[in-house]
Amino acid sequence: MPTAARTAAARDLPLFDERPAATPPDISVVIPLRNEEGSLKELHRQIVEVLEGQAKTFEILFIDDGSTDGSPDILRAIFAADSRVTVVTFRRNFGKAEALATGFDLARGAIILTLDADLQDDPKEIPAFLAELDRGHDLVVGWKRRRRDRITRVMASRVFNLVNRICFGLHLHDMNCGFKAIRHEVLGELGLYGELHRYIPIYAHARGFRVTEIPVLHHPRRHGSSKYGLERYMRGFFDFLTSLLLTRFAKRPLHFFGGVGFTVGTLGLLICIVLTIQWLSGSTALSERPLLILGVMLIILGVQTISIGLVGEMLIHKEETRDNSKLHPIRELLRHEDVARHIETE
Repeated sequence: MPTAARTAAARDLPLFDERPAATPPDISVVIPLRNEEGSLKELHRQIVEVLEGQAKTFEILFIDDGSTDGSPDILRAIFAADSRVTVVTFRRNFGKAEALATGFDLARGAIILTLDADLQDDPKEIPAFLAELDRGHDLVVGWKRRRRDRITRVMASRVFNLVNRICFGLHLHDMNCGFKAIRHEVLGELGLYGELHRYIPIYAHARGFRVTEIPVLHHPRRHGSSKYGLERYMRGFFDFLTSLLLTRFAKRPLHFFGGVGFTVGTLGLLICIVLTIQWLSGSTALSERPLLILGVMLIILGVQTISIGLVGEMLIHKEETRDNSKLHPIRELLRHEDVARHIETE
């Protein structure tokens, strides 16, 4: 079977040239994975079985995020047997967000489905996702109503979703569920980067897209082990702050930084005023009041925070040339010749 393979050596490369490719499929299935050798063949079989019954054309993109087990060999075998499969292999582990970003850039379907490779998500749910899109929604998120994970992950997920519902006004039970169906134009408008792909529903909602959720089955993990640890929660907290700023104050940063700076600065000013009145009345000596240092520091901090907001306003109004090239840490790209082209690299 003819194939086209590309190896990116020692540097990141754009995924495509600008010439049009073959007729795109109706659906692209993007599957990020790392060390899932026990589930890949069965996952591929189930996805193909379901999608062949939908009377739609499709492609399946496996994004191997630096697997160290037998996953790469299994993916090559699946690729050789199925012309609808694309395999991307990273040079090392770069994280699920980078794998999803790569899959989104490669996906050509009008609808993009994402699901994890551990067989906890059930491909039999795919028709339900497509039905919700047909009803006019732009993004459908899975809700693992009965989640088969450790209690610590379940509780952390509930807290995460509760905070996001309060802060962003998007009432989803499982915002970070890996099982999603997304219209291609949604991803094209969001401009996500870094670890922000877990907040796709929030950004889509903020841009006016119609977001909904459906209950899905969640099976116990049968192969491998979870890739998430404490570090994920730390990154998630910082991503939450970033999303809060970008969705509410991206066009008016002074409203955010100015509010914080004004509050802090005013508190510091009040402290200094009270101390000054006490000093003028002779009731105390400023050298005996360490609170003076706190008041001065708060005033300085307030001025600096407001300045950050002003700089942000200036940057927003300054026209800059944007580089739209998409670079990813790809070691090998396997794609069949009716879609891909040979690209020579050193």
